[in-house]
Amino acid sequence: MTQTPASEIAETEERPGRLKEFWFYFRENRGAVFGLYIFVVFAFCAAFAPLLSLYDPTEQFRQFTLLPPAWQEGGDWQFPLGTDPLGRDMLSRLVEGSRYSFFVGIVVVTIAASGGILVGLIAGFAPKWLDSIIMRIMDIILAFPSLLLALVLVAILGPSLTNAMIAIAIVLQPHYVRLTRASVMSERQKDYVTSARVVGAGLGRLMFVTVLPNCLAPIIVQAALSFSTAILDAAALGFLGMGAQPPTPEWGTMLAEAREFILRAWWVVTFPGLAILVTVLAINLMGDGLRDALDPKLKRS
Repeated sequence: MTQTPASEIAETEERPGRLKEFWFYFRENRGAVFGLYIFVVFAFCAAFAPLLSLYDPTEQFRQFTLLPPAWQEGGDWQFPLGTDPLGRDMLSRLVEGSRYSFFVGIVVVTIAASGGILVGLIAGFAPKWLDSIIMRIMDIILAFPSLLLALVLVAILGPSLTNAMIAIAIVLQPHYVRLTRASVMSERQKDYVTSARVVGAGLGRLMFVTVLPNCLAPIIVQAALSFSTAILDAAALGFLGMGAQPPTPEWGTMLAEAREFILRAWWVVTFPGLAILVTVLAINLMGDGLRDALDPKLKRS
């Protein structure tokens, strides 16, 4: 009969304790809990958008163009949030737009974090001359205003949602590089890294197995904040006509299509703008809660 090693038992018992401690510090931040609830609703809408949409987001009801919300005079509960200039249902387009925003956030954070962490690890363990070259390149990228640089990259690549995501990921990558490098430089001086080096751990094992897991806390917080930045930048590029192209129901593109009707039909501008505002605010609040829960220096006794 095989016995379970004591180390595995201790590790299994430790995990629920860590999760419990994380939730204890996270829920102390009321704003973070509120942000988490909004994010869950946002993710639910993104996952089940086809089921939640009343109509196809591109379907046009020409006899109901610029119909106001149902509670306003002239509105119809057939279209609870009204219709746009082409007679498309605003609620269906907002729900479908959450899929694009969620997709943008996931793709941008994945690309930016994976590339940034890898380059940051290399910079942290590289000789001084290579570290200097990498960090000067990152400084040059950071010297440009992020939205302006993303706009230039999309202009070079061509306006589309895919190219907008690539551009935003490139713009956000230096933040991960600098954060990872700083964490690596701090961890490299600690005894457990020296011990691993003494027992013969190779460079790859030192980077990805020994040091990286202890650098993840600030990177997770940065990922949450980058998620909201990606949504905001994608909406800005869409508004400028350099992101998702019509008739894609992306929130920034919806704002761009509706700007000439801002005085005649307030709802076609207000609802997409509110969707962006609430989503970005909720994710930023959640990011603050993650920082409080994961950073030992901010934990209260």
